[in-house]
Amino acid sequence: MAARRGKKRALVAIGHSILKSVYHILSTQKDYHELGAGYINQKMEAKRKSYLKKELEKLGYQVDLVDTKAG
Repeated sequence: MAARRGKKRALVAIGHSILKSVYHILSTQKDYHELGAGYINQKMEAKRKSYLKKELEKLGYQVDLVDTKAG
């Protein structure tokens, strides 16, 4: 991010992310737990699947997603 937007904006973005985390921890009064390295990848993959499914449905296709990787 620093390469695209500059160091100051990157620092502000990181600070904002930390501030949001602290706010949620304090407001819910729950312990912090790391979501893991794959969390962002899973979230992005789910968004992409949803987007692509909606695009196909807009084109008139009936879509049923089946995971071919499992099993």
